[in-house]
Parts: sequence; C-alpha cells; structure tokens
Amino acid sequence: MKVLIITDAWFPQVNGVVTTYTNVIAELRKLNLDVEVVHPAFFFSIPLPFYPEIKAAINPWKVIKLIKRANADYIHIATEGPLGLLARVYLSHKKIAFTSAIHTKFPEYLKAHIGFPVSITYALMRWFHSQSSNVLVNTESHKLELQRRGFKNLALWSRGIDFNQFSNNSLEVHLKDYLLYVGRVSKEKNIEAFLSLKTNFDKVVVGDGPYRKKLQKKFPLVKFVGCKSGPELSAWYRNAKVFVFPSKTDTFGIVMIESLASGVPVAAYPVTGPLDIIQEGINGSLNDDLGCAISNAMQINREDCINSAQAYKWKNVAEQFLNNLSCTKSHKLSEFDKTSSVS
Repeated sequence: MKVLIITDAWFPQVNGVVTTYTNVIAELRKLNLDVEVVHPAFFFSIPLPFYPEIKAAINPWKVIKLIKRANADYIHIATEGPLGLLARVYLSHKKIAFTSAIHTKFPEYLKAHIGFPVSITYALMRWFHSQSSNVLVNTESHKLELQRRGFKNLALWSRGIDFNQFSNNSLEVHLKDYLLYVGRVSKEKNIEAFLSLKTNFDKVVVGDGPYRKKLQKKFPLVKFVGCKSGPELSAWYRNAKVFVFPSKTDTFGIVMIESLASGVPVAAYPVTGPLDIIQEGINGSLNDDLGCAISNAMQINREDCINSAQAYKWKNVAEQFLNNLSCTKSHKLSEFDKTSSVS
C-alpha cells in the first residue's frame, strides 16, 4: 500500500509539522508501507517575507505530475501552501479522494504579522478543506473551535514524542531552576508576555526566529541560547523549574509534552492546546494570569509530569493517521496485515 504526503513544510525547517510527519512516516515504514513525500525541494522556491526559513514553491503546478507518477492508494495534503493548493484543486477536479490537516491557527498568524482579517482567512481555509474526506486536527478544543467556524469532516490526530531523547541525561547545562521557553521566537508565540514578567528566577529561551534580535535587545537579562537538539535540548528541559508556554495561537504544542517527559511542569494560558494537555495541579497550571500559573506549577511533582506524558507515543499517532486515511478508499486497513498495526 502506498501513501503520498504533499507538504509545503519540510527539512531543513524545524517546526511541529516537520516533526510530526517525520515521526509518523518512520512508524508507517515500520509497517512496510510505501510512503512518498512531495515537498519544496522538488520545486523552485523562495523564502516567505515573515518566515524566511520557510520557502514557498513558485512552480507548484509540477505537483500534478508528481501525483500522477506516484500512483498512490492514499493521498494526504499536509499544508495549505502552494503545493497543497494545487494538489487540492487537481484532486477535487478529478474527484480523487484525499485527506488534509490543519496544524496551525494560520488566520491568527496572518493577523498578528500583517493585520489581515481573520474572517477572510478562515473563509479561504473552509474552501480549501471542504473537499477533504477527513480534516485532521490536533486537539478536541481546536476541533470545537473549527466546528463553530463551519468546518466539516473534522477528525482528531494527536501528537507524540521520543521518550528516549528526553530521558537522556548525558549532558548538563551550567544553570539550574530557571523558567524556560522552547520554540520559534516569533511574534505570534506571545513570548513577550513571559519575558516581561517580574520574577526572581532566570529566564531561558531555546529557539530562533525573526523576533529574537528585538527581544534580546528589550530583555538583556534573558538568556537566549538558540536552537538545540538531542541531549543538549534534553538538558535545557531537565534543569528548568517550570516550562512556560505563553502562546495563544498554537493548536497543540509538542514542546509541552517534551517538557512533561523531562519531568518539568507547564505554565500556560487556558487556551487551545494547553487545555487539552495540562491537568491542573497534576502536570501544570493554566491561568489568565501567567505569573500565577508559574507559581502554581512550581508546586507540582516532577514524577507526575513524566507519568502524564506516557500517553503521547508516535506509534499511537501513526495509528490515528492510518485510520483517518482509510475512509478515502473502498478497502480498509484490514487489507494489509493489521496484526502488525501500531497500538
């Protein structure tokens, strides 16, 4: 069985979309599924103005040729970029079934960056996903939001982490009991709400992005360490007092479960993503007053955080993905050895 995934987000980008598909594809290939990815490296691409590390294809019509050549059993459109758009138009015109996914609150991102009206962007997104057999979304709270905005055929598709990575204690960092943020350093992440808080604890930002220079200048006492991975990222998580997730526009937030797997409680606003992951007093705290959420999170047992993260396994995420794909073709998953299916 062959699965074709069409995405405008791929390496060398570092984000939740790339992380998700990389890990899900690895799990699918363990089942001997043939997975092909159509991504921007196949095209002439240019950087986006406010996301320079993200490149958009300027000759996306080539995606039609690649779809025909793949001759896949299942087709999934991962993103609403140029490649996803051309694929959506072609597949809908040919009445070929496909699934799609909504990974981010793109309308809110555009509003934050260029002031573009949210209502218009959501109308375009409704059209984009209207022909999809299943529209995969991260969390129950985001699903409810989208239903209220008129989206149909929504299906849940969770996220996972590599527990081996975050149990790695081979490296240490020379700083203890700080407040930590990990992720893209950009305007829509609302990082300034965290950095502007008055506290006796050091603050550390792991990650990079277009807002970094501005924030470094405005908050000179904050330690910006850039992008980290592997044992070094694990060490930055492990030595934090509390992980602070100030975003109000994320749909999940994989960094939160990475933190929990490292034994570090999460402080966040009660919004989409945190509402679905954080259990008050168990693995973190949610509050409209971020400072209050941080104080509450400091009281939480680290072992409880680790235990709460155990549900987020990439094998389970891959199973959800496969089950959501199954509706796009007359045969079901049982036609390939489901005795080896992820569970």
